[in-house]
Amino acid sequence: MTEDRVIIHERHSRLVCLNRYDGSVRWDIPIGTWPRAVVVAGDYCLVVAQNTDQLSCLDLATGSVVWCAGLRPYSGHVVASGETVVVGGWRGYTPMAAFNLKDGRPLWQTPRRMATVLPLPWGGGVLLGSGSETWLIDPRDGRELVRRRLPEPLTDVDDVPAFTMIDSGRCLVRCGLRSVMCIRLSSEFVDQFFSHDADLLPWAAEFTGGVVWLRERRAGYLAVDPADGSALWKVDVRQPLVRGVVRDGEGFVVASEGGVLFRLRSDGHILERSPSSVARVAALRDLGAGGMLMVTKGTLRMIAIDPCQRGE
Repeated sequence: MTEDRVIIHERHSRLVCLNRYDGSVRWDIPIGTWPRAVVVAGDYCLVVAQNTDQLSCLDLATGSVVWCAGLRPYSGHVVASGETVVVGGWRGYTPMAAFNLKDGRPLWQTPRRMATVLPLPWGGGVLLGSGSETWLIDPRDGRELVRRRLPEPLTDVDDVPAFTMIDSGRCLVRCGLRSVMCIRLSSEFVDQFFSHDADLLPWAAEFTGGVVWLRERRAGYLAVDPADGSALWKVDVRQPLVRGVVRDGEGFVVASEGGVLFRLRSDGHILERSPSSVARVAALRDLGAGGMLMVTKGTLRMIAIDPCQRGE
């Protein structure tokens, strides 16, 4: 998503750009089946489709192909940092490689296959991780800048993030069943940020509205103070919640899989329950400017957030 566009993959083989405000189609192109990655980087959209083994760079305004680069079979994970695109490392199937964002020119490639969780642009580099280690590379040449040893292995679930950037100097790392660690550019030590007394879902924390949000396996969201890792409150609505916390003025909005929206006060207290006509919800996405996107089975719904009145 961008300020005025939403990029989606639909009908198994097409990539579509929608107007963020009214849902009208800006462009619609064939791109290949079920992409492993769709990333917006400035004026470009980067796509790796399962059946093409290539990285496609599209003009975000028109959908036209700017350049394509051939990749190893089963390549996955794409991130952009500055004018560099870093690809590879998904499940350890391929080497890591980098390309110039504007023209697709190859920049470097690792000599052998390597595994990493979904990388994260951070601290002027790209953060990678596998097993019990994280390391930061220079995206321009692949040179390792910093390496950290973790007390527990990272969570690693295909393309689900494990890293959460808090600021330019701090990044949270989901580890093990119940832990969140904190790595800092200014320190060689890894700090215990949060340890829970119950299992967490193997996802990165969310950072929304100045609050760190973690998902419990058997309950809802747990809100944590980003300054010291102390627990603030729990959000348990006695039904499964989907991924995605949206800022709503001074409060927040979460949603259940059954389509109920829950408006929360700034301290997590439930102010309002709003059932919708949707039976199955997959996620919420913050669109900014008083709007959010509800991802459902086969549809997208843009919902206006207003403290006094809501509409779809």
